[in-house]
Amino acid sequence: MSSKESENAEDSREIEHLDQTLRPLSWDEYVGQKNTKDNLKILLQAAKERRHPPEHILFYGPPGLGKTTLAYLVSKESGAQMKVTSGPAIEKVGDLASILTNLSPGDILFIDEIHRLNKTIEEVLYPAMESGSLDIIIGKGPSARTIQLELPPFTLVAATTKIALISSPLRSRFSGGIFRLEFYDQKEIEQILKRSAKILGVKLDPGAAKTIAERSRFTPRTANYLLKRIRDFAQVHRRKLDDDAVIEALTLLGVDEMGLSLSDRALLKAIINKFSGGPVGLNTMAAALSEEEDTIEEFNEPYLIQIGFLERTPRGRTVTVRAYEHLKIKTPKSRQDKLL
Repeated sequence: MSSKESENAEDSREIEHLDQTLRPLSWDEYVGQKNTKDNLKILLQAAKERRHPPEHILFYGPPGLGKTTLAYLVSKESGAQMKVTSGPAIEKVGDLASILTNLSPGDILFIDEIHRLNKTIEEVLYPAMESGSLDIIIGKGPSARTIQLELPPFTLVAATTKIALISSPLRSRFSGGIFRLEFYDQKEIEQILKRSAKILGVKLDPGAAKTIAERSRFTPRTANYLLKRIRDFAQVHRRKLDDDAVIEALTLLGVDEMGLSLSDRALLKAIINKFSGGPVGLNTMAAALSEEEDTIEEFNEPYLIQIGFLERTPRGRTVTVRAYEHLKIKTPKSRQDKLL
């Protein structure tokens, strides 16, 4: 391995370690999602008193809200080992069989992006979740036979950003509960930022924390990302983390006062300038921006819709009057008439 490759690998390990360091280690450290936390505490305590593994759990919601963190907390609070995989990583039935047969009693299997599981693999997962057995078909045609393997008791914890893509039979087998994670409010994001700043060893002024929280898209992952980049800016320029440094760093990153990134603004301006404010279809919008449809649908749209800058209509996406005003673009009369 070259010295450059070694350096890159070391940087990657450091980033991964840093992200894990910022992850809450207890319910008290985990800010927000109170209803989900309260339900999980009861579920885990009841399972512990019965000396049974917790029932299967599904978390869903937009990216960056803490689904993986909750999975780790479930593992820690139940005192169980957690094996981690993802929907795209399980390509064939043999992959799933290998994972399940290597679990120990009481283990937690975390499957991220479970909506991307192949339907054939889903059907093998049903009996594993329901009766703790794995049915494997060996051979083809008249000579084919089924072998049933008994599995150790385990808990499946899954996460998805697209619950509608999970089949109804699979959803119904999450007997422990299906929990939707909500966007955070500004005060909760400020709490998260103060904790993260303490772990990173930086002093964050209250005003600076408020400014970052306002531009964090109501998402802890985005807030922590912005904090780390602002820390780098302050370190290189020998600045303290006050409000002025934060605004300067965020401007350099292309994040405006509403938390819009360069790609968000490019999306809104493309709809306004190329399609008269909409409506426009997702595939047309993606082609105009040379961007993937999934990126627009999963990263840009949820926040733009949340703050009222974008609308989904039966005919396509439409930019709202609020977006025109934010971008300082004159609102067409056709849009103004809709307000009357």
